[in-house]
Amino acid sequence: MANFGIFSDSKSTESVTVSFRIPYYTHWGQSLLVCGSEPVLGSWDVKKGVLLTPSHHGDELIWRGSVTLPRGYTSEYSYYVVDDGRNLLRWEMGKKRRLVLPEGVKGGDVVELYDLWQTGSDTLPFRSAFKDVIFRRSSSVGIERPLVVLQNNLDEIDADSVLIHFRICCPSIEEDTAVYVIGSCSKLGQWKIQNGVKLGHAGDSVWHADCVVQRGDFPIKYKYCTYGKAGNISLEVGSQRELSLESSESQPRYMFLSDGMFRAMPWRGAGVAIPIFSIRSEEDVGVGEFLDLKLLVDWAFECGFHLIQLLPINDTSVHGMWWDSYPYSSLSVFALHPLYLRLGALSKNIPNDIKHDILKAKEELDKKDVDYEATMAAKLSIAKKLFSLEKNSVLNSSIFQKFFSENEEWLKPYAAFCFLRDFFETSDHSQWGRFSQFSKEKLDKLVSKESLHYDIICFHYYIQFHLDLQLSEAAGYARERGVVLKGDLPIGVDRNSVDTWVYPNLFRMNTATGAPPDYFDKNGQNWGFPTYNWEEMSKDNYAWWCARLTQMAKYFTAYRIDHILGFFRIWELPEHAMTGLVGKFRPSIPLSQEELEREGIWDFNRLSNPYVRQELLQEKFGEPWPLIASNFFNQYEKHLYEFKEDCNTEKKIAAKLKSFAQRSLLEDENKIRRNLFDLLQNIVLIRDPEDAKKFYPRFNLEDTASFKDLDDHSKNVLKRLYYDYYFHRQDNLWRQNALKTLPVLLNSSDMLACGEDLGLIPSCVHPVMQELGLVGLRIQRMPSEPDLEFGIPSQYSYMTVCAPSCHDCSTLRAWWEEDEERRRRFSKNVIGSDKLPPSKCVPDVAYFILRQHVEAPSMWAIFPLQDLLVLKEEYMTRPATEETINDPTNPKHYWRYRVHVTLEALMKDGDLTTTVKNLVRGSGRSHPLLLEANTSGSRETGNSTTEKKLVSGESLTTQLTGAPQRESLVVS
Repeated sequence: MANFGIFSDSKSTESVTVSFRIPYYTHWGQSLLVCGSEPVLGSWDVKKGVLLTPSHHGDELIWRGSVTLPRGYTSEYSYYVVDDGRNLLRWEMGKKRRLVLPEGVKGGDVVELYDLWQTGSDTLPFRSAFKDVIFRRSSSVGIERPLVVLQNNLDEIDADSVLIHFRICCPSIEEDTAVYVIGSCSKLGQWKIQNGVKLGHAGDSVWHADCVVQRGDFPIKYKYCTYGKAGNISLEVGSQRELSLESSESQPRYMFLSDGMFRAMPWRGAGVAIPIFSIRSEEDVGVGEFLDLKLLVDWAFECGFHLIQLLPINDTSVHGMWWDSYPYSSLSVFALHPLYLRLGALSKNIPNDIKHDILKAKEELDKKDVDYEATMAAKLSIAKKLFSLEKNSVLNSSIFQKFFSENEEWLKPYAAFCFLRDFFETSDHSQWGRFSQFSKEKLDKLVSKESLHYDIICFHYYIQFHLDLQLSEAAGYARERGVVLKGDLPIGVDRNSVDTWVYPNLFRMNTATGAPPDYFDKNGQNWGFPTYNWEEMSKDNYAWWCARLTQMAKYFTAYRIDHILGFFRIWELPEHAMTGLVGKFRPSIPLSQEELEREGIWDFNRLSNPYVRQELLQEKFGEPWPLIASNFFNQYEKHLYEFKEDCNTEKKIAAKLKSFAQRSLLEDENKIRRNLFDLLQNIVLIRDPEDAKKFYPRFNLEDTASFKDLDDHSKNVLKRLYYDYYFHRQDNLWRQNALKTLPVLLNSSDMLACGEDLGLIPSCVHPVMQELGLVGLRIQRMPSEPDLEFGIPSQYSYMTVCAPSCHDCSTLRAWWEEDEERRRRFSKNVIGSDKLPPSKCVPDVAYFILRQHVEAPSMWAIFPLQDLLVLKEEYMTRPATEETINDPTNPKHYWRYRVHVTLEALMKDGDLTTTVKNLVRGSGRSHPLLLEANTSGSRETGNSTTEKKLVSGESLTTQLTGAPQRESLVVS
C-alpha cells in the first residue's frame, strides 16, 4: 500500500492532537509503536518512538496512540512491531508515510489517522512490472486534484460534523474511468452512484476526496467503486468498510482514512520461459541473441502472455571453453555476455567481406544445439574486424561517452580482467603475479590510454556498449507491448571472477556453495561458488548487491532470485569438496561439545572421522581391496583404516586416481572414485574447522554405516539432535538473517521479485516471503506438501508462480515419458482416469496439464516454451530428453539446447498461437491490453484446429473441472 501525504504546511505555535489508529494482530510479548523523522516521533530511533496501546474492537485488535503537535507540523512516519525491550521485530514495507497537518486546522482540534499495516504484497502494484508495463496506461492518468488540496472549507465544520478524507489506491484503473466512494449516509449517496462522492486522482495511482458528515450518521458503511466509460460500475469485492466514532474524551474533528488498495479480484497473468541461448531466429548466428527478444515479445503478445522469463545473461567466459555455457557461474555480475551479440547490428556500414563472414558463420553454426566455443570464437573474431574499422567513431561518440561514464566503475575492472585472463591464459587471478591483488592504482595503469594494450581494453568496452544498446532496445520494445522481461539473479559468482578479484573481502574463498540432497540430486549439489561474507557486506549496507540490482533494473522489470533459501542460510562446503553431501548451513547454531557430552556422546574422533572398517573395503572394492587399501589408507587398529594424508579430501582422491600408477588394474575408475568418496563421507558429525568443539550433524546421517554401528543410546540422541539442528533450532536465526538481506535487494530497485523456493524448505521461509511480498515458485512434480506426490495447482496460494516444469528438471514431455508407474499414478490421481495413459505426452495430456496451471489461483502461470510446443504434434519430432535445459546431477552439464523452430515460423503458426491465446484468455488471466482490440471476438470464433481437437471427443481434458473465471462485480 502506498503512502500519501496529508496536505500542506501552515506555521503556528498552537497545538493539535494527532491520534494514530491501526488494526494489527500481534503475538504475546509484542507491541506496536509509531516512529518518524521528527524528534516527537523518535527521529527514526525505534526505542524513542511512540508506543501504542491495544484494545479489542469487534474481531480486530486496534492499536492507538496520540501526540500533541504544532499546527503545520510535517513528518514522515511508519509503524513497527517491537518486543518488551523495544527491540525491533518487524516493520512495514513500502514507502514511509507522510504526515503534513492540513491548513486550517485549529488549535485544540483532534485529527485521527486511520491507517492499515503496509505489507510486502501491498507494494507489488508499484513495482515496475506492473507500474511501467502491465498497468502503464493507468500510470499515465493525469493528476486531477493534488493531495494537498481539500474540497471543503474547514471553517464550515461545526461541532456536530466531522470531515472525512477518503484515500484509496487504484493501480489498475482503465482510461476514462472514475473512482467513487458510496455508502450508507446521505453524503455518500445512500449507495447510489449518482449521489456518491467522486474522487480525484492525486498521482501515483492514489485517488482521494473529502466530505463533511454529521456525527449522527455514524457508524458509516461504505465501499469504493469505479465507473467506466461504458457505464458499468465495478464495486469492491469483500465486505463493506465501516467507520465509527469511537467513544473518547476528545472527539475528532478530522478523520483521515488510508484505506489501502481498491479490493478487486486478484490480478493474474501468464508468461513463457526460455533461455536466450535456446531461441532460434532467421537472423541469429549460432545462438539466440538479445535482439531476438523483439520477435519473442511479438509472439508472446499474440499468445496473450504478459511475461518472458530468461536465464542469467551475464558474461561467463571463465574457462574459454564449453564449460562457460553454465549461465549461473558469472565472470562478472555486471557485464553482459558477448555470446548474445547481434553482429549485423554493430554498424550500418558493414563492408561486404565482413557481411560474407557473418553469413558464412550463420550457415556453419546453424546446428541442432549451440556450439558454444565455435560461436564465441566466430562472434569475437568478426566483432574485432568491425572494431578496428569503427573504434574511433564509436569511442568518441557522445552516446558511448554517456554509457562509459555511467558504467565505468565496473566496466574498467571487467576490461582489465579480460585482458589479464587472456594474457596469463587463466582467469585464476591468484596466478597473475603482481596483478593477483587488485588495487585502484594498478587498474588505472592497466586501462590507461598510454598503455600498449589500450586497444584490447577498448574492444571490451566496445562489446559491452553494443550489448547494452541491443538489450536496451529489446527491453524498451517489451515495455511498449505490455510484456514484462523477467531476469534471473544467480545465487553465486565464479571464484575466478572480476567480483572476487576486486572485492575479495566480500567472499569466503576457502568455501564452496551448494545445496543439500533434495529432489534435484539425492547426493546434494556443489556449485563451486565461494560463499558470501555477509558480515563484511553489511558494513556498507550491501552496496555490491544494490549496484547489482540497479544494473539489472536497466533491462528487466521482474527477476527471479535464484535459490532464495541462500539468503536465509547457505549450504557451505569446504573448498576441497567436489560433491555436495558433507556440508553445513551458514549461519547455523552448531552442536557444542558440552551439549553432546551432557547427552552421553564422547567419542568425537570416531564420529567425525571417516569410519572405515575392513568389511566395508571388501564390500565396496571386492578382490582388489588390498590394492586400494595399501594405496589410499593406513591401518591404525585391527580391521580399522584411515585415509592417507595425500588423499583425505575429495579433490585429493580425484587427483591421486588420475596419476595412479596402477590405474590399469582398476576396472572402473569412476566407480572406484565414488566408493572412495562414500567412505570419506561415512561420518556422523562434521567438526567445525574454525572451532574444534563445535559440530554439525552430517546430512542423512542415519544412512551411514558409521551411524548404524553405534549403540542404541547414541543413535537415539543423535537422531533427536539431528532433527533439532535441521528443523527447529535455526528458525529464528535464519529468519533474522533473511530480514537483514532480502529487504536490501527489494529496496535496491523497483523490479518485481520472485523467489525460487524449491528444495529443503525451513518453516521460516514462506512467512518471511509473504511478509516481504516475495512471489514463490510451485512446480507440480515437486510439491511443498510432504504427503503429496503431485502438487494441486487449484490449491496454490496467490503469491506464487506455477509452472509444469523448469530449466532444472526434465520438460513436461520428458517427465511424462520417463517413468511408466508414475505416469499411471498421475493419470489416476490427478487426471482422474483409470484407463491406461498414453506412453507419449500427446497434445491431449499437455493441454490438460497446462490448463490446470493456467486456471490456478497463482499470480503467474509461466510455461517453458518446450511445454507449449507439445500442443502441436509436428513440434514433437525431437527426442524429449534432448529438450532438457540442465541436469543438476551433472556439474559439467553442457547448456546448449536450442528450439528447433524459428521465431518467425512460430509467428506464422496461427494454429498454435490461437490455441495458446484462448487457453490464456479462457482462464480469466490478464493479457496485453492491445490484444483485445486486435482480436475482437476471437474467444468465440477463433478456435484453432488444434484446440478443437484437444477439447472434443474422449480427450483427457474433458475430465478437467475448470476454476471459476475472473470477473468483476458489476452493479447496474
